[in-house]
Amino acid sequence: MKRSLVSRRIRGRGAGALAIALAAAVAVGCAPVQQSSGPAAAPATDSFGTPADPAAVQQGGTLVMALSAEPDMLDPTQSRSLYSRYVFHTMCEKLYDLDEHTQIVPQLATALPTVSADGLSVTIPLRQGVKFADGTPMDAQSVVTTFQRNLTMAGSGRKSELGPVTSVEATDASTVVVHLSTPFAPLTSVLADRAGMIMSPAALQQLGDKFGTAPVCVGPFKFEKRVAQNSIDVVRDPNYYDADKVHLDRITYRIITDASIRAANLRSGDAQVADTLSTQDTPALRTTPGIQVLESNSLGYQGITFNIGNVAGLDNPLGDKGTPVANDPRVRRAFELAVDRQGLVQAVFGGLYASACSPISPDTAFTSEAAQACTPHDPDAARKLLEEAGVTVPYKIAMITSNNPDSLRLAQALQATVATGGFDLEIQPVEYSALLDQQDRGDFEMLQLGWSGRIDPDNNIANYLSTGGGQNVAGYSDPALDALLTQARTSTDQAERVRLYGEIVTKIHEADPIVYLYRQRNLTGVTDSVSGVQVFPDGIVRVAFAGLTRV
Repeated sequence: MKRSLVSRRIRGRGAGALAIALAAAVAVGCAPVQQSSGPAAAPATDSFGTPADPAAVQQGGTLVMALSAEPDMLDPTQSRSLYSRYVFHTMCEKLYDLDEHTQIVPQLATALPTVSADGLSVTIPLRQGVKFADGTPMDAQSVVTTFQRNLTMAGSGRKSELGPVTSVEATDASTVVVHLSTPFAPLTSVLADRAGMIMSPAALQQLGDKFGTAPVCVGPFKFEKRVAQNSIDVVRDPNYYDADKVHLDRITYRIITDASIRAANLRSGDAQVADTLSTQDTPALRTTPGIQVLESNSLGYQGITFNIGNVAGLDNPLGDKGTPVANDPRVRRAFELAVDRQGLVQAVFGGLYASACSPISPDTAFTSEAAQACTPHDPDAARKLLEEAGVTVPYKIAMITSNNPDSLRLAQALQATVATGGFDLEIQPVEYSALLDQQDRGDFEMLQLGWSGRIDPDNNIANYLSTGGGQNVAGYSDPALDALLTQARTSTDQAERVRLYGEIVTKIHEADPIVYLYRQRNLTGVTDSVSGVQVFPDGIVRVAFAGLTRV
């Protein structure tokens, strides 16, 4: 199915026009589209879940989690997807983690880092007596080995995240010192993600770039097996330093990309947890006996990325794509003007999601009026810009997107709304892991994908839009933006960083390499047969210390 799923153009504006477009799509498309009926319950409130009460859970048993997409490689250095982070949570602990208040807390470290007066040395104290899943000790030298791999391995997704890190040394068995070329404010938040996951040097030596086939880290669970496009199994690790907190014997991540089938598995009890509930299913699940919906606002975004200079794949020189949308920011600006964000979130998601125009969450300390500035929906202005750019209207453009029903519904609605602004959008659905490969190769004109978000804005922007960023699949390069990002990440003054990120968002809107669409709510279904599942605003479904509920 490579041709456009919806071809009809709608002249009206707003959610009403989108509702008409969506109804039309049912008749003319090859995948059904239905307007969401909207939430049936009262306005949503955050529900993160609570830790398991040891007296209320069984010892042993298997928890099944229905996973909405297949994780990419289970290698912390190379991994790109949110879904791999779900699995890493159980088996690859980090130097730092986030709590429910999105505060950074020690995990494999014993305290927050100590920073030298000049900001160029960061000292991290480590837990002692910790073992990897292969029984070898985790010490300062293993942390150094992990850093070196992240900084030097070809294809590393962590190198650009680590910014100005120049070297790492083990001053003793339980102390690591990170050396920087310039101060780097986001470092601790970076180490609360994949760059802070410490890998077994013995396994790295044995497996090399195949580490993801049998990853060995520190965690409550250890990797057992993976069946491609089907499931991933982890089992309790007896070497874990805090083993008394672990109740389950096994966790099975079952790949179920269709949200309605995930919901059905919850209702039947075939799965105890399901991530990324559809907004169409959520209202009913909120009131279903025996099922709880955990929810919170996301730190991330969903958006549209244009291929501007990615002609030969990531880590290769940028080039000329030779297309108007790549070479003329007026075409990209016109696309943003054509997007009706409010109409999309209302018609497609029943108003459960929030429109977004920025990579900076309004729920963080880095928000500002400038950071949340939004381009208004103006299809007439979009058409005028296309005419100024000298392109044929309607302007034909192809978009790759995940082939799950929710993504297709969004794509169809987006297709309808941008048609009013002069765009003929062709939807090209692909399987999620194939989409990641395709975007890395630069084999796309435009793609719809999101980012789960981090608390420090640098982690939401630099890796995607700075020159040479590890996930800059757009192939975008702007020295002025690079300079602003460098200023923001090297400043230790919070007020100055807030101001700079406002300027950065303004700069992004001038060129529109990414058009931000909306922010999801983290919606996770949990049956009452399991206790202790938690989901914080970072979106990670925390099941490592859950247990099957005593009956």
